[in-house]
Amino acid sequence: MPKKIIFLCLLVSLNVFGQKKHTQEEITYDAIDYFVANPSLEGINNLNTIETNFWKNQDKKSKEGLLSIVILNCNKAYFENEFGKTNQAIISYEKAWKTYQTYQLADYDIIEYCLKPLGNLYTIMGDYDNAENTIKHYYFIANIEKNESKKTAALLNLSNVYQSSGRNTLAIDLLENALKTTNLSSLQKGNLLNNLGNNYLINAKETAFDSKNYFKAEDSYEKAIQLLKNEKNQSESLSNCYRNLASLYGQRNDFEKANVYFEKAKTLFFSSKNHGVRSIAKLYYEEALLFFEQRKIPKALQSIQLVYQSLIPLYGGQKRTVPLQSSLYAENVLLDALDLQADIYNQQNQPKKALQIYNLCFPIEELMGSLLLYENSKIINQVRIINRTEKCIAIYNHLYKKENKISYIEQAFQLAERTKSGVLKSELSRNRNASKKEKQKIQELQFWNNEILQEQQKGELANIYKINKAIKKQNETMLLLKELQADNSSFKEESINLNVLYSKLESDDASMIYYFSGYEKMYYFVLGGKQKEKIAINSFSNDAHYSVYFWQFIAYFNDSNAITDDINGYNHFGKIAYDKLQFPKNASYKNLVIVPDGVLDFLPFEALITKESNTTNFEKMHYLLHDFNIAYNNSASFYLNAKPFSPKEKTVLGIFPIFEKTNYTLTYSKTELQSIKTSFKGRFFENDSASFQNFKNNAPAYSILHLSTHATAGDIETPASIKFYDREVLYSELYHLDINPNLVVLSACETGIGKLYKSEGAMSIARGFQFAGAQNLLFSLWKVNDYTTSIFMGDFYKYVKKNDSYFEANAKAKLDFIKNKNIPNAKKSPYYWAPFVYYGSLENKEKNNYLLLGFVIIMIFFGGFILFKLITKRIKKEKIKSKKKKNH
Repeated sequence: MPKKIIFLCLLVSLNVFGQKKHTQEEITYDAIDYFVANPSLEGINNLNTIETNFWKNQDKKSKEGLLSIVILNCNKAYFENEFGKTNQAIISYEKAWKTYQTYQLADYDIIEYCLKPLGNLYTIMGDYDNAENTIKHYYFIANIEKNESKKTAALLNLSNVYQSSGRNTLAIDLLENALKTTNLSSLQKGNLLNNLGNNYLINAKETAFDSKNYFKAEDSYEKAIQLLKNEKNQSESLSNCYRNLASLYGQRNDFEKANVYFEKAKTLFFSSKNHGVRSIAKLYYEEALLFFEQRKIPKALQSIQLVYQSLIPLYGGQKRTVPLQSSLYAENVLLDALDLQADIYNQQNQPKKALQIYNLCFPIEELMGSLLLYENSKIINQVRIINRTEKCIAIYNHLYKKENKISYIEQAFQLAERTKSGVLKSELSRNRNASKKEKQKIQELQFWNNEILQEQQKGELANIYKINKAIKKQNETMLLLKELQADNSSFKEESINLNVLYSKLESDDASMIYYFSGYEKMYYFVLGGKQKEKIAINSFSNDAHYSVYFWQFIAYFNDSNAITDDINGYNHFGKIAYDKLQFPKNASYKNLVIVPDGVLDFLPFEALITKESNTTNFEKMHYLLHDFNIAYNNSASFYLNAKPFSPKEKTVLGIFPIFEKTNYTLTYSKTELQSIKTSFKGRFFENDSASFQNFKNNAPAYSILHLSTHATAGDIETPASIKFYDREVLYSELYHLDINPNLVVLSACETGIGKLYKSEGAMSIARGFQFAGAQNLLFSLWKVNDYTTSIFMGDFYKYVKKNDSYFEANAKAKLDFIKNKNIPNAKKSPYYWAPFVYYGSLENKEKNNYLLLGFVIIMIFFGGFILFKLITKRIKKEKIKSKKKKNH
């Protein structure tokens, strides 16, 4: 008789023949006890039924009954994770935590049995923001309870989050301070040292295999081993130390030592029982990686098969070497194994086989990305996607050169496009389709995130209680939002219709240069124009030695005097940067769309030097500005899917804080204000009326939003921000503005600068407005001058008034600035005219709509005239016929 039937019969007999009726919590605890003694996937379904019945059957929940459901979910989650169902485990832990918080339960170690494993699973799944919040929250609780053991566990797990999310320097500081200042047991110290070694090892790789960091890593591992050797039941922790040593020696190509350490690790690992499938799979993946590094390919492939057998049910009996797409799910170790197998095939000169496996990975990455709520975690999740995309592009490029099929370049382009502003695109799609309640929760989540950031920026003066309260509120909001989004279909990137893209470029009289910044190479695609093929691919090195040429050029814009103090140097390095970009020669169109990436996001292309000269007259220099009207875009789909312009009249909302009688006074902002005010209808807020609230309240009603103020790009820890009269606003606070402008002009410093991520771009003020729905923006790449900005803006709006397209107005305003006889030569330096770049469509839809309307009217008139002529001619013929009949 199956266990399920026996269990149900037991419950029925107890209820029918027992002397007293079981309470709901007693039924729950009986089910938990039975399940823990006999864990299985079928048993998990039984627990789900018990939980469903609990919520159905009782209107008034007792504290005891609610606590039994918390314990049920914690036990269920533990075994779901053991069975490799990581995402389901997270959901179960979240249910337990939400119930525990909502009903203010007690008398259960919620940290040990729920929050610790939940934080660790968030880290495994790349949900770093949730992991950090959860761990910091239970550290706060442990600190109040003065529970040193749990505090140390929190520090250890937090260091894992920092390490996994690329903040290993922060992890090292955290671990070193913990080892110095905390009273630790040998077990705790050993685990902290092991983590510290991992972070030193990462540092060693990032600093060109720095021997000092290798020594520190090795020393940390060996100290950890000495401490853990004397502890009971620590074979898995010791195994981790030996595996890390194996990895260290593998990286140093000392495979004899690496193999010895790995065999020790493997023996220790299997000496203890009850391992989860994920931990077994991870061991086999590390073994496969070590074999691969030694070029022991058959053994590496065998270990990869063991990974699949561990993680995929029934895989072992299928006699296949590659899993079916339908059997794959969100799991990092699975992705690692697939990527490694593809790398092996690529190295064996089997590129098409490698592509087949790489293509299995992308849907898993999309699924994992759809499970994340926080922008930061989503962006970090893209790192591996970019790495894999680069490998695929390299293969497609190789196949194109070999077989000369243009379809390979097109497939490479489609892959590059999937990574471009992927997070921004998915969030815009989600916001468009979100319910009112969902949007409210998204805004609440962002609000609490900003509260945490702003308090943390106070450093030592930060209020830890305020931060923890915000974290708790953020967690509560996050759990509610996850429930709301559970039934919604996640964003799926659709392939671009390249024929439509080519047609749009042709109708815009434009070519497109599209960059993809990989780890080894910068690939660039040239699309449109009158070249033989509508798309071409090329590349140049993307290492530090090559990209330094671009940074040398960009450095000239760090200071207003840098160019004027070294005009010849600017000419020289501007020409070098231009040459290194390998621009296509003899371009057939005057209009150029650039989709930059990586360091090129910060490069002012218009100011590049196309021909070096010895002149010190800035007006006579050869800029790329003279060759092209340039518009930038975040991705090809942003360019292709630009919304039509609807308002019949351009109206401006102007924000001019001016900051009179302060250290931040913008004297020439008044000139800028008057210039726009005399040409356009609108509403203009100046001085203390230029508040954030006035901006938010009025922004939806205007087609052009103009902000003349101060802004800052921030730094690694401090987000970009923009000043209104009453307060400074973080870029992420702009995300949920209710706006639908045709143009946003950010007349302020560094509005396009912020923390930079490959493919996604800068976390800047401009991004904040893009996130809110602005598709056409004019913003700055460095600190701008108040006086020269007012002149530039005056010319820009002069051409906008004439109904020139925004990108043409930008180009003409720059050319006018250079030719302006009233501006001295020193002020004609590119530092003053090149900071503002235009991102958006090439057309001014208003102008084109009028042209289209005029064309339609002309065609109607012409058609009517032709029809009139035909009718007149027909009448004449009929008259002639009738006369002839009369004569007969």
